[in-house]
Formats: sequence, structure tokens, C-alpha cells
Amino acid sequence: MTSGEFVESTAENWESEFFQMAAFVLLSAFLFQRGSAESKDPDEKSSASRRPRVAAHRGGLAMSFYSHSLSITLTTLFLISFALHAIGGRVAYNHDAEAHGRPTLSLAGFLASPTFWFQSLQNWQSEFLSVGALVVLSIFLRERGSAQSKPVDAPNDETGT
Repeated sequence: MTSGEFVESTAENWESEFFQMAAFVLLSAFLFQRGSAESKDPDEKSSASRRPRVAAHRGGLAMSFYSHSLSITLTTLFLISFALHAIGGRVAYNHDAEAHGRPTLSLAGFLASPTFWFQSLQNWQSEFLSVGALVVLSIFLRERGSAQSKPVDAPNDETGT
């Protein structure tokens, strides 16, 4: 569990998950898609102007952090996973390089390597494909009982599509 391969693979998976969720939270806070169950209604007044009913109502820095705590936390978890992926990947890469008589890489060298970016982008693309499919398909399709779906019995003119 402490090998470079284990740390690299685990952190690489976490990295893509946290990147996906952070991007989803941030983008869904600002972008609209009429008819998507994953989007706010563009015709409705935003609930962002409501005053919070928690201790953070004091305002200032605490309120600013609390107002964005989900995206901050997910982004931080992504950055930690990204760093762990780079560190574990470098250890695994160098272990393999030493076994085959090739030169090893520094952390910066591994971060600049095609190996690191192939691993990351391979995972990221699959995460964004799945979220994109969910958002687009939720515009047209429905699933009874799912929070990610429009009500099954709602007519299209009420749901935007």
C-alpha cells in the first residue's frame, strides 16, 4: 500500500473524481441548460441572495469561505490527489527506469513527462464524458425517483424540453 504504483493509481483515480466534482459544482453554479435536471432554472430568481441560517452569517472572510466551501474543498482535494499522483508516479516511474537501466526523473521532470499527462488526461476525459452525458441526457430522458431527473409526469413545456 505504500508502493509508488499503489499511490500513483489510487491518487490518479481520486484526482479525476475530485476534478470532475469540483468542475461540476463550479460550472453548475454559473451555467444554465434549459431542460436539464442538473441546471438551475434560468427563468427563476437565484437563491444565492438568501441569507444563510448558520453561524457564518457574521459575514467577512468566514462567510466568503462558507459561501464557496464546497468548491474550495473539492478543488483542494483535487490538488492533493494531483500531488500524490505526481509523487507516487515519479516513484513508480523511477523504480521501473532503474530496473531497465534508464535515467530517472525529478518530480518536475515527471510532471513534464508524457507518461504523467497521459495518465491524468485518460482519466479526466472519461469523467467529463460521463458528466456531460448525464447533463445532456437528463434534458430529454427521465428516471422515476432520481434527483438527477425531471419529474416523469411533468410536461415538456414545464421542464424546458
